[in-house]
Amino acid sequence: MDPEAARTARESLDLAFHMSNILDTGLDRHTLSVLIALCDLGLNPESLAAVVKELRRESPPSSATPTSTTPSSLS
Repeated sequence: MDPEAARTARESLDLAFHMSNILDTGLDRHTLSVLIALCDLGLNPESLAAVVKELRRESPPSSATPTSTTPSSLS
């Protein structure tokens, strides 16, 4: 990719990430980049949004993950 195209792509991702933050989507830059790439390949954006929502619904919140039990915590 030539330097100008790389700069344009980076600026576009920065703008999309900024909008994502304003809309409080909770998407990180990498995830947003993957979703944009999938759209560029022709996947339906509304279908991708539905998948993201479903995955969020199925995965437990990170704060709810159990902590490892150590022998000292069993006493």
